[in-house]
Amino acid sequence: MRRRGLFPRFDFCNRTRIFCCGVRAGRVYACGTMKQFLLLAGACLCACFSVGCAPAAATASTAGTVPPATATKPPAGFTKTVVLWPNGAPGALGTGDGDVPRMYVYPATGPGPHSAVIVMPGGGYRNLAIEKEGGAEARWLNEHGVTAFVLEYRLGPRYHFPSPMLDGARAVRYVRSHATDLDVAKDKIGLWGFSAGGHLAGYLATVHDSGTASASDPIERVSDRPDFVIVSYGRFSMDQTIPRKTNMEGLLGDHPSHAMLDAVSVVKLVTKDTSPCFIYATTADQTVNPMNATALYDALKRAGVPVELHIFERGGHGTGMAQGLKDLPELAIYPTLLANWMEMHGWMTRD
Repeated sequence: MRRRGLFPRFDFCNRTRIFCCGVRAGRVYACGTMKQFLLLAGACLCACFSVGCAPAAATASTAGTVPPATATKPPAGFTKTVVLWPNGAPGALGTGDGDVPRMYVYPATGPGPHSAVIVMPGGGYRNLAIEKEGGAEARWLNEHGVTAFVLEYRLGPRYHFPSPMLDGARAVRYVRSHATDLDVAKDKIGLWGFSAGGHLAGYLATVHDSGTASASDPIERVSDRPDFVIVSYGRFSMDQTIPRKTNMEGLLGDHPSHAMLDAVSVVKLVTKDTSPCFIYATTADQTVNPMNATALYDALKRAGVPVELHIFERGGHGTGMAQGLKDLPELAIYPTLLANWMEMHGWMTRD
């Protein structure tokens, strides 16, 4: 499967046009919901660009420069690193730190096969809080018999939509295709995302496919649908009725159009095939309005998707696992609530 050279220039307009053509040609996803949706989204974006919004939406490359990749220091405690595309990720602009999406592996001990969770840190699609919203959760999952992976996905301003989505989908496919080697169950692979990572996890819960049986790459032959998803203080709606401070510029570039915002608005993408979700938020969050959490809950409930919602009164944005927070002892129950939900569904073994 061709990977390199898919997006030869890196302004959002040009990349999206090429992405449209690439999907039609079967370069990225040869079949399934993910391909169909990204084709639709790409077509909307291309249509937008064709009527003159390209200069506003373009990235820094319009000035003749390509932003440097955002490097991230690895989390603590992992046993090995997995490069998701050894021959180069789709649209990669280099081979240095920040150009190579990867996972940090935290294998569970004891008899398997184990459930698996891929943790997706937040950071506004510009940085990754990879220890607070990655390593800490992975080690907690290990303590509860779950194999964990922390995903380092590509970030803006160098990489925009759909690069993080491709990285996340590839991570699910990788774990599922290597389930035997990793000693994990193919039907117990979940995501846990925070803030921007929560948006990414929510997106992947709604947009996925069953794989391409004829793909030369065996990883691409399996489904990228997560079996369950945990989302913490993520943005899921771009509706104007829900106050917001930004327009996800880290993912979409400056001044995204309504079509671009709709293309990544998770609540608009929910179907009956969306993965079961556990949603955590706080009323006092001034960065991502907690109405995002209720909007996602409502969309999932209407579609008949299993969902559990917890919104605490106090606590600002970025509480992580909410342990040891000064003056916020009530939030410390969060991991217990999550463990109860996972145990109820058979994704975590009760001690």
